Amino acid sequence: MSNPIADPLVEGLDTDAESQFVIVDATPEGLATVTINRPEQRNALNAEAVGALNSAFETLEGADGVRVTFLAGAGEAFSIGPDPQWLQDSADYTEGELHEDAMALAVMLKRLHGLPMLTVALVDGPAIGAGAGLVLACDLAIATERASFAFAEATHGLVAAVASPYLAAAVGAKRARGLLATARTLTAREALAIGLVDEVVADAAGFAAARRRIADDAQACAPGAVAEAKRIVAHVASREIDHGLMEETARRAARARLSQEGGEGAAAVLENRPPAWTAA
Repeated sequence: MSNPIADPLVEGLDTDAESQFVIVDATPEGLATVTINRPEQRNALNAEAVGALNSAFETLEGADGVRVTFLAGAGEAFSIGPDPQWLQDSADYTEGELHEDAMALAVMLKRLHGLPMLTVALVDGPAIGAGAGLVLACDLAIATERASFAFAEATHGLVAAVASPYLAAAVGAKRARGLLATARTLTAREALAIGLVDEVVADAAGFAAARRRIADDAQACAPGAVAEAKRIVAHVASREIDHGLMEETARRAARARLSQEGGEGAAAVLENRPPAWTAA
């Protein structure tokens, strides 16, 4: 199997990152795309698809040359969440077996959320339940006008527990409670209004311009600084801004200034030239 992410972006690629369920592709300029590839099932997730996504994200964790990872769904849907066949197959599972399945989903979402580069969901069609959780685990989300979002678990007597931390972080606890308790379907424009997505484009063709703009923005930023910025936000979110937190953020700022990237950035300003990472 050929490497879905070409050298020199990744060395020693885990080829399991590409399977019949998930396709991973990348350009020489460092733009990776992970596509959920179950269009006939509307990109519903089963154990194999969750495993394939986890493998893809694990590969990207070490992909130093990748500056942006886009996440998309093949066909007419982003992802409708758990595959009904998966739910049927698990009807006789024990609590321990169900916990194992749910934990695999939780690990996969956390791995996506923790990727060091900018991550962007490209949402065309419905994103439901765990599918919406994938959107929320990304740093940015762009949706088409026909995109829709819902956490429909309560209508089946279930709880969208695994996706709930990402939903609460995106829209706030009060709004998250309302969305989970009503299973209401949101249009793309409604999702934009509450911060669930960041931009709405007319159709899938509109993704091209958005991808280019985001790539240009990301490539103007130092990759190490991007990774550190994401770590800082995860660390400081919801914490009281007390003296201890002020000291910690000041130390992080000082370390960044003394880093190789910090030195290169300062030199680029003084020498009136682009920093080295923009030519990568």
